[in-house]
Amino acid sequence: MALFPAFAGVDEAPGSGGSRKELDWLSNPSFCVGAITSLNQETKEAVALVSKGSTLTRSPLKSEPSDGSDTNKKLAQISRKRKKEKKKKRKHLHYKKTKRKHGQSSSSESEPDTDSGKDELSRSIRSTQKESEKASQGNNVAADVGHHSIWLEDIQTPTGELFRTDKKPDPANWEYKSLYRGDIARYKRKGDSCLGINPKKQCVSWEGVSTAKKHSHKHVERYFTKKSVGLMNMDGVAVTSKTELPSSEPVLFIPVKDSEDVAAPVTSWLNPLGIYDQSTTQWLQGQGPSEQESKQPDSQSDGQNAVLKAKVEEFNRKVRENPRDIQLWMAFVAFQDEVMKSPGLYAIEEGEQERRKKSLKLVLEKKLAILERAIESNQSSVELKLAKLKLCAEFWEPPTLVREWQKLIFLHPNNTALWQKYLLFCQSQFSTFSISKIHSLYGKCLSTLSAVKDGSILSHPALPGTEEAMFALFLQQCHFLRQAGHSEKAISLFQAMVDFTFFKPDSVKDLPTKVQVEFFEPFWDSGEPRPGEKGARGWRAWMHQQERGGWVIINPDEDDDEPEEDEQEIRDKTLPRWQIWLAAERSRDQRHWRPWRPDKMKKQTEEDCEDPERQVLFDDIGQSLIRLASEDLRFQLVEAFLQFLGVTSGFIPPASCLYLAMDENSIFDNRLYEEKPLTFFSPSFSGVGCVGHMERLGCPRWARGHNREGEEFIRNIFHLVMPLFSGKQKSQLCFSWLRYEIAKVIWCLHTKNKKRLKLQGKNCKKLAKNLLKEPENRNNFCLWKQYAHLEWLLGNIEDARKVFDTAVSMAGSSELKDRELCELSLLYAELEVELLQDLRGAATGRAVHILTRLTESSSYGPYTGQVLGTQILKARKAYEHALQDSLGENCVSGPAAADSLDCLSSLVKCFMLFQYLTVGIDAAVQIYEQLFVKLKGSIVPESPGLEDSASSQSLTSVLEAVTLMHTSLLRFHMKVSVYPLTPLREALSEALKLYPGNQVLWWSFVQIQNKSHSASKTRRFFDALIRSAKPLEPWLFAIEAEKMRKRLVETVQRVDGREIHATIPETGLTHRIRALFENAIRSDSGSQCPLLWRMYLNFLVSLGNKERSKGVFYKALQNCPWAKMLYLDAVEYFPEQLQEILDLMTEKELRVRMPLEELELLLED
Repeated sequence: MALFPAFAGVDEAPGSGGSRKELDWLSNPSFCVGAITSLNQETKEAVALVSKGSTLTRSPLKSEPSDGSDTNKKLAQISRKRKKEKKKKRKHLHYKKTKRKHGQSSSSESEPDTDSGKDELSRSIRSTQKESEKASQGNNVAADVGHHSIWLEDIQTPTGELFRTDKKPDPANWEYKSLYRGDIARYKRKGDSCLGINPKKQCVSWEGVSTAKKHSHKHVERYFTKKSVGLMNMDGVAVTSKTELPSSEPVLFIPVKDSEDVAAPVTSWLNPLGIYDQSTTQWLQGQGPSEQESKQPDSQSDGQNAVLKAKVEEFNRKVRENPRDIQLWMAFVAFQDEVMKSPGLYAIEEGEQERRKKSLKLVLEKKLAILERAIESNQSSVELKLAKLKLCAEFWEPPTLVREWQKLIFLHPNNTALWQKYLLFCQSQFSTFSISKIHSLYGKCLSTLSAVKDGSILSHPALPGTEEAMFALFLQQCHFLRQAGHSEKAISLFQAMVDFTFFKPDSVKDLPTKVQVEFFEPFWDSGEPRPGEKGARGWRAWMHQQERGGWVIINPDEDDDEPEEDEQEIRDKTLPRWQIWLAAERSRDQRHWRPWRPDKMKKQTEEDCEDPERQVLFDDIGQSLIRLASEDLRFQLVEAFLQFLGVTSGFIPPASCLYLAMDENSIFDNRLYEEKPLTFFSPSFSGVGCVGHMERLGCPRWARGHNREGEEFIRNIFHLVMPLFSGKQKSQLCFSWLRYEIAKVIWCLHTKNKKRLKLQGKNCKKLAKNLLKEPENRNNFCLWKQYAHLEWLLGNIEDARKVFDTAVSMAGSSELKDRELCELSLLYAELEVELLQDLRGAATGRAVHILTRLTESSSYGPYTGQVLGTQILKARKAYEHALQDSLGENCVSGPAAADSLDCLSSLVKCFMLFQYLTVGIDAAVQIYEQLFVKLKGSIVPESPGLEDSASSQSLTSVLEAVTLMHTSLLRFHMKVSVYPLTPLREALSEALKLYPGNQVLWWSFVQIQNKSHSASKTRRFFDALIRSAKPLEPWLFAIEAEKMRKRLVETVQRVDGREIHATIPETGLTHRIRALFENAIRSDSGSQCPLLWRMYLNFLVSLGNKERSKGVFYKALQNCPWAKMLYLDAVEYFPEQLQEILDLMTEKELRVRMPLEELELLLED
């Protein structure tokens, strides 16, 4: 049978035998009978050839390679091929039998004389035997049909049914429950019945899914669903109006056409009105666009792609030319967001564009590749490595990220900014977070930076600003411990730093910090009273006394013993358990914030402490002690300690840790500002909580103070640190102390607690008189001003005027050069103006008299009557000349400029009030505008030098103070008379662009904008400022403004608890507030601000959505796991999860002062 049917007739074709041999491979030799004869013939010829070759090389001694070399080569090649085939066919059963038969026949026919000839002959015989075997096997196929498998096509006359027998077992039948689905015949079942059964009595239960088609009801998709939004997420087509010459005739409509010139449609029976375009007409006819039209690219997308491509090429060229430009690489990374928004430039196939738009991972991978290229060219760049770590947070696991951070810190141990970011990263990793780990990490950071600053680490010198950054990290650690509930450790850190900084013995001052800390440990463990405790003397005095033999212990009087605390923790046992626990926990937080130490006079030991966590060991604070050489930083340490205790010292934490420390909404509690805009007493807490207060959100606390032991602790601190300073710094401390006491008086006035007001007023006046009795404070106008203000607040108007007159008369003639005197006279005049709130002549007489006599060189005299016009004119001229002189001196740098800057703000405020009282509000506004134009140019440009930047900062503070005075004047004028809101709104808008972190300005802006029915301007202003400003205050006050509008809408919609028709249709306020929260917590400063998370959680709970609120709570813990206030809020909002929340606090080592087991015992009692 032929191998190819087209050559089936080749055997019968006439011709020579040579041509037949050439085409012999086309026939199938399996059924050729003559194959064996031809093979035998070829074998004989081969044997004859071998024997002939062997006779030529008969003599082994003398050979002629030229005659027999060709033959031997051919035989060698044949033998090699046959040897390979032999290895493949070694398993055949008939191999040995045929070998013997053919061996005998070949040996009888020829007998070669040499051994080499025998080998060659045997190899050729074996090859011919294999070919003959193949031929004989092919002839025997027909006989073995019953025993072997054959092809169905090879049988000429198939008879009967043919089957293929497969005897190989299938082990899969043992492993699986059923046969392979490919071996089962497919079929379709028509219906659920079966033939031959009675449908009334019998039925068949078919397994599997019914074949009946389920007609699913297709739900109509709304426009806001995910699928519809995805359909609408398409690039728009730009349209342009046709540019025509303006005509005098009225136009009915403005024609809008595509960007390309399109011919006007022709009217036809399909388009009778001529309003359909060409593509719509073709669709109505059932036709499609031509190939050329369909293949035309979109010119708009091509233009955008060309622009993007040009930008990408430009970036690539720049980074090739300037590979060391870090900012260029960062800009290239930021540019990838813009590229991926319109990824048609990189789209390869259809549909890829939409996938790229939604692929965040693709953008991250692209950025990561660029950053890796940048790091290769800039191995020492910390900024690029930080950007890479921030990017890899989306890819890597937390342990991998921690290892990479540790490598980076190891390479740059002197970089304070890197340490700060590393601490924040570890602090916000919920999976690996615990209080002890982060606390020890802070100690390692500060001790390493101290070693760098001392020069102990020779490979890394100290960078500029290291000392200020170490102080900021120290404050960050203290607020971290306070927010985690470990108030005792935070207070101990401050106590140790005060002793370590101000009372250091002279013998150890020149030693490295590590050695000084080792010397400090015996003093800390000696039991000596510490700062804030009664009888504290300091480290230096203790060291000198130890050298002399120790202190002489004197038994104290029994009258000085403090009474035991008899405050009952559980007042009402009928309340729910979670309320009792919250009240007890907050009560202990308020009372037990000071470290517990055994009282040796009472023979107490460490075992007498009921709560071991109240004891602080030296190992908890030793690593965090740092040296402060700068006098400013030393004073800031004391101010920070007082602010930590709740004293309004005016200190604001550094920007790096300000938003981490913000955890209460006191920044929105400015109700007293409405009552007295001019003399508003600002506590300036900046939202930073103080120790001992963990109240619920919205509970005002800014002037309640501490219990008796806490107040005594603060007094001891003041008595200890005031002798350490002199001049302005000591005056500032006295001012802070008196201001703290006055704040409690104002709180008593606000709450109308007359009994406590009388006691507090008496104590406050006693403190003021004692401070003024000191020789260095007798001419301190700052203290005189506070004392007179206290008398005025207590209602003693005449006594307050006497105090004011006495203080002003002590100054003599200063000619507007004394800042404190100007501030004293300004407050006196403002109080007189606010007293009557009537701007007619006689009412403003006293205020004008005060401001006029301030400019005169003669001694001050009390008010006797109406001020003369000539005196007013002279005073105005004096103010103008003084203002011009101050502004002229500010243009020249030097010490004189610094002194004049100190007085400039007070002078301008007095002049503005004087003009307001004598001329009007427009004159006061004009002064502010002139100063604003004059100073704004000096503030906006960034100064390169340190002295210039300090001068610019002073000018900024001056302009900020004058702006506050300007807004206060406008608010007061609007309160006493009719005046438009526009000037105040514009002034606040301009000021907030310069000072986006000023909370008083923001509160004024929010208050006046809340009176407007249209919120669009406010929202546009907030959106513009949020994009450009880094502080968090714009986010917080934008949220507060929307919440105030929401409360206003709800009060309008509810009357006596019933819902009425909405008069202000602000239905999207809830979603807007939620969107503001979500965007705010995505920012760097907002994601780790406890106050922002508390506000978000409180807002969602107020909506009644508990499930979403729980999700936000756990999301907040992922970012701020150290904030105990979040856990307390969660207990209040989700009381059923009290046990789970307490277990979580215990696991993360937060301070739990009232365990549930102790609560159960107290409830049983």
